[in-house]
Amino acid sequence: MAGDAGCGAREWLAVDETAAAFLSRSLSTRPPILLPPPLHRAPLRPGNVVEIAGPSNSGKSQLLLMAAVQCILPKEWEGVYFGGLGKAVMYIDLDCRFDVLRLAQILRKRITQGCAHPPSEDFEKDVSKDKFHSFQDALFSDCMKRFLYVRCYNSSELIAALKSLNSQSEARSKVLGIGIYFLLLDSIGAFYWIDRAPQPTTESKGTTLSFQSITENVVQEIRKFLQLQPVLLLVTKAPTYGEGITTSNDFQRGSSKYVLDDSTASRYSKREEEKNSSCHEYMPSAWQTLVTHRIKLQDLAQEAGLSSEQDNDALSVHTSEWVHPPLNTKEKFYIKDDGVGFIQ
Repeated sequence: MAGDAGCGAREWLAVDETAAAFLSRSLSTRPPILLPPPLHRAPLRPGNVVEIAGPSNSGKSQLLLMAAVQCILPKEWEGVYFGGLGKAVMYIDLDCRFDVLRLAQILRKRITQGCAHPPSEDFEKDVSKDKFHSFQDALFSDCMKRFLYVRCYNSSELIAALKSLNSQSEARSKVLGIGIYFLLLDSIGAFYWIDRAPQPTTESKGTTLSFQSITENVVQEIRKFLQLQPVLLLVTKAPTYGEGITTSNDFQRGSSKYVLDDSTASRYSKREEEKNSSCHEYMPSAWQTLVTHRIKLQDLAQEAGLSSEQDNDALSVHTSEWVHPPLNTKEKFYIKDDGVGFIQ
């Protein structure tokens, strides 16, 4: 018996593949995901949790929509290359600001760009104008079938939606042959002040849920789903004003606590306010340990008046900085219908 056990251990420890074969197998199982800039700087794979933090108008939701289009757009459609992933996306909207028209605009722009480079010169000659539009409409409908949208109005609905992720992914896999590949959450701090209310939500069992316990439940459900089906989770997080943080609105209240001279109040700029608030971490440690990557965005549109060479409309300029992993680079970029462009 001892000899048989030793023989089995030696067989288990025997090398059955080279390092190159192991890397090839690992990368084929979970290949790196190509995302639109500036999310392309860090290598991302299924199972990663990416937190996109930044104040309002910094481009967080726009990056989510572009990532969604990259996922639902096929790599190739009837011989035309589009460079997408051809996978399903679930978009969980927590702040009720999802713009379906903006999603359709970005998707149609990507389809138009792909059709601008046909597989052959005879493609446009053989296809009439009506068939060309029907080709684009058919591709648009096929892409939107892979986009799943869920709206939650409180943390209880969010937890319930997370509990049903696996069943929804299996149902989608039976219909389309593919499961959920991207999970987009916008935004994680939407119910922060509601969950921090003096009277927490009372469950039917007589127990109360604090903000800490609610976040732990959310993290637990996300971990369960990632174990059953590894997906890429992209989450936006807007800053919130915590205790000890003074904002520019405090100077306008007229209270004696914030009475300052005009010169002092004017020196407290909006830029300093957003910088202080964005650095304040309000999510519990359970959420911070879940996040594997973190990128911080800022809005510079009011400071940099950059205009496009093609039109006279002002571009919205932002900055991106990878906090985890730290890349020690801060890049300027702008967002338009045809994608993201960097500013040197």
